[in-house]
Amino acid sequence: MQIARTVSCLRAAIADLRRTGGRVVLVPTMGALHDGHLALVNAAAMRAEHVVVSIFVNPRQFGPNEDYADYPRQEQTDLRLLEDAGVSLVWAPSVETMYPAGYATSVSVSGVTRDLDGATRPGHFEGVATVVLKLFNQVRPDVAIFGEKDFQQLAMVRRLAHDLDTGVEVVGCPTDRAEDGLALSSRNAYLSPDQRINAATIPRVLGAAAESLRMGEPVSQTLLTAKSRLEQAGFSPIDYLDLRDAATLEPVDILLSPARLMVAAWLGTTRLIDNMAV
Repeated sequence: MQIARTVSCLRAAIADLRRTGGRVVLVPTMGALHDGHLALVNAAAMRAEHVVVSIFVNPRQFGPNEDYADYPRQEQTDLRLLEDAGVSLVWAPSVETMYPAGYATSVSVSGVTRDLDGATRPGHFEGVATVVLKLFNQVRPDVAIFGEKDFQQLAMVRRLAHDLDTGVEVVGCPTDRAEDGLALSSRNAYLSPDQRINAATIPRVLGAAAESLRMGEPVSQTLLTAKSRLEQAGFSPIDYLDLRDAATLEPVDILLSPARLMVAAWLGTTRLIDNMAV
């Protein structure tokens, strides 16, 4: 497994991979890898001959009061996991490499980023769009793999890739979950043991709400019930709990086509997100 830390080394390594033939697939990560990331790596290996994983904690997608400084970092452990998984190349640039002195460009995607996390985390999606486009330009993959846990992010990346003619096929993979249903996330490490138990309320509430909607219960009442159950479990504040069209992320008042229940809620000082298809 090769490790590149400069753009010139990355380009040389990608050129070497290309010379052997086959497609290149990119799995963007911020490190602190868990089984969910490794599931994405495994899915990537089924779609292309050469798997490239990026490890970069992107400061531009964190707000001024968010957890950039405290975000878990464990590069040596990550590298061992990726080598064991058969990854061809790891792209692990520094902040100075990604955003050198004088850097002055950003990318924004409207529409699907208008609300939900776009409203509660101003500037977040601009930071994500900027780094994703940079990664696409640096690695020049044929395919890029993203998890469905960050469903709004996935929708934004698909829009970006299409609108800017990147030529990258964006693939979304189902959320990997713990035995109790909680979506795997690097931020789960912030939870105390008691909070970790309570956190599993999220998938249970989403599952019950999805079943109610399939049975024809009104959307508004279903969402109110779900929100009340989260509050009773200690989640506060709840940034949003909503039903959205699966393709456009527009609000859904009557369930007539595929949709997503989407939630972001705080348990203590930890913000958890999840979503579920309906």
